[in-house]
Amino acid sequence: MGVVAVSLVVRWVLGWFLGLRLPVLPALEPQGTPRVSVLIPARNEAATLPHLLQALAAQSFRPLEVIVIDDHSSDGTAAIAAAAGVRVMTAGPLPQGWCGKTWALHQGVRASHGDVLVFLDADTEPQPAFLGQLLGAQQQWGGLVSVQPYHRTEQPYEQLSVLFNLVGLMAVPLGPGAGVAFGPAMATSRLHYEQIGGHAAVAGKVVEDWFLAHRYEQAGLPVSAFIGDGVLAYRMYPGGLGDLVIGFDKNFATAAGEVRWPWMLAVLLWLSGLFWAAWCLPAALLGWPIVGDPALGPNLVLYGAYALQLIVITRRVGSFGWINLLFPIPVLFFLVVFVLAILNLERGTVTWKERRFKTR
Repeated sequence: MGVVAVSLVVRWVLGWFLGLRLPVLPALEPQGTPRVSVLIPARNEAATLPHLLQALAAQSFRPLEVIVIDDHSSDGTAAIAAAAGVRVMTAGPLPQGWCGKTWALHQGVRASHGDVLVFLDADTEPQPAFLGQLLGAQQQWGGLVSVQPYHRTEQPYEQLSVLFNLVGLMAVPLGPGAGVAFGPAMATSRLHYEQIGGHAAVAGKVVEDWFLAHRYEQAGLPVSAFIGDGVLAYRMYPGGLGDLVIGFDKNFATAAGEVRWPWMLAVLLWLSGLFWAAWCLPAALLGWPIVGDPALGPNLVLYGAYALQLIVITRRVGSFGWINLLFPIPVLFFLVVFVLAILNLERGTVTWKERRFKTR
């Protein structure tokens, strides 16, 4: 086996290590009867909010209150929330230096009464046991506990996000005390939240979850993170391909500096093997330039090995099926959005939900 082949095998094996170590939120039961406030920031979420509110009404653990903070929506978000019987409040005018989500949640916390705070994005879809499991985990480990939802896809263009979802999980440590947080679903005690300064401490951060995690760690409080396979899902960017590009572009541009480089180096090694496989089979078929053996057989094996790996390791991340067999397509899409993110870093701003945010 040549040096190139050995290098590719090492990269492929590294992918199994990175992709199979993702811990699911454990099935813990909450102790006692904690007073829980569920806080949902919502800006133009009329299409997604009903699913979340119905799911919350079916939870095995019933919270003290559910508060939807309407962030100046131009659709029927507030009316839908009111019709569901939950408390609705309207966010005040956005102050200088705040992002819409952090400002909405800051006001929601101030208006809430629970001893435990649960922050849920409006597009999340929890199973009946989710809230109880999240509280059980928060009670066991303390500090901040978060969950990255399973990415449910419906339209073909949504399959293009497979690498963003996978790389985002591969590039960080997960589990109890991992030190990272995912914004779609987080739980903390009010005491610990106030101890770190709350959302006021991360007022201007678009990816507030990363920076909240830093605040908890700086205060000596644990930060734990899990995946939501089987307990929490969401459908990201149902508004079309444009929203998907802008959304992941925003996350890339604003969170790039927060990645822990030992993890990212491992991910880059795996990605380099994936990119190699994505190029080599078409190159062998079409006579394009190629490094290594240009024969069709070895490159077909390499392609099949990476396709099989993607099929297996993405099953707990999202509903990505056929796209894994055509992985050069999401590889190309990933590279295009990455370049756009670099350009946004250079510009220093990114636009999301009709608002412009700084990426520096």
